[in-house]
Amino acid sequence: MTKTISSDAVRGHLFRVLGVGFGLAVIIGNTIGSGIFRTPGQIAAHLPNVWLFLAVWVIGGMYALLGALQIAELGTMLPRSGGQYVFARHALGEYAGFISGWSDWISTCGSTAAVAIVIGEFSRVLFPVFRGWGIALGITITVLFAALQWRGIAWGSSSQNITSSIKALAFVALIVACFIFGKGTAGATAIMPVPTGFALIGAFVISLQAVIFTYDGWTGVVYFSEEVEQPGKNIPRSLFIGILSIIAIYLLVNIALLYVLPIGKIAGQDFAVGLAANEIFGKHGDTVFRSLTILSMLSALNAYHLMASRVLFAMSRDGLFTARGATVNKGGTPAFALLISVIVAVLFIVFGQTFERVLAVLAFFFVANYTLSFISVFVLRYREPEKERPYRAWGYPWTTAAALLGSILFLAGAILSDTRVSIYALLLLAVSYPMFRFLKHLR
Repeated sequence: MTKTISSDAVRGHLFRVLGVGFGLAVIIGNTIGSGIFRTPGQIAAHLPNVWLFLAVWVIGGMYALLGALQIAELGTMLPRSGGQYVFARHALGEYAGFISGWSDWISTCGSTAAVAIVIGEFSRVLFPVFRGWGIALGITITVLFAALQWRGIAWGSSSQNITSSIKALAFVALIVACFIFGKGTAGATAIMPVPTGFALIGAFVISLQAVIFTYDGWTGVVYFSEEVEQPGKNIPRSLFIGILSIIAIYLLVNIALLYVLPIGKIAGQDFAVGLAANEIFGKHGDTVFRSLTILSMLSALNAYHLMASRVLFAMSRDGLFTARGATVNKGGTPAFALLISVIVAVLFIVFGQTFERVLAVLAFFFVANYTLSFISVFVLRYREPEKERPYRAWGYPWTTAAALLGSILFLAGAILSDTRVSIYALLLLAVSYPMFRFLKHLR
């Protein structure tokens, strides 16, 4: 829940006014996006077996829970807004922080653009008056949500709470509708054989990669650590309740899909949820699916704005961007950081498909950032054993090692499955160091 900002709040500082409710809202808003619409069809194509199909979602959720154990320790030990950049910089140095922060910020701005484009495209189909204005509508919605946040954290957090609540209720309604109107087809025979041997292992790894990307975003609350009241208690609560909620939603959505459609029919579908909606709602299925997608995207867009501005704010405060980026307005919003983030997002929207390769490269850094965070747990346990840790990772060092190993295996799989993207990522890493030195010289 968000509390009213007191009149004696100091201008120029972030306000510690956020509670568990906001933490849950930003985790759900940031995580549940277009992935849950696209991923089931991809996984069913690789694993056309009900139990294997569901198992990969459970394992992906367990990986997220393992990661949350580590992020909860770091977030309560270092309660500063800015996401995983804060952990990498503190434990591994400025350059590691620079890589983590810049890749996170740019990819979040790109995600804002991708979501805005989807909203515009789907809206022009639902509402003929918007035909030909999809890009303009995406830009307008992007700017409108930024304007809400410009007024202050109270407005930004309230819009996040509302949009995430609507999203969660919409998914619950879809799940219930599937079980009420579905025909129970889970036992239907797949239209393709299930792979065996090494082919099965490969299919499972590829599917797990897609699931982990779909779960990505569960760290949302640590972007606001210094704005969360009682961070030692509320950050872990938000992480664990949020992840368990997402696991439940994802599993129920997939079980509901299997209840409506045989897995062979789900396989290869770009929008399996849309196909299920057509099955149970008939001619209104497309309208239901597109409306659900727009509701889901609005919540994600608001979360991306909030998060991108905090990453750039934190880097500016540490001297890795212009000093103006560290300014905070009277409402508690990093105004200049938000402005720059919105400008970059709008540029991505305008240039459309040209940023797809950039996002593919930066997606490599998503899990790389997790890897840096898990390494940071080990480093800080060794280097700062006496530092206060309101929450200590359960099962350390075994759970930490398992999370780190999972990330390394994921990165290895990404390199093997898309060598070109990996080369681009390594080139970006090479170019980043001169940029890092240049920005340090300017400051």
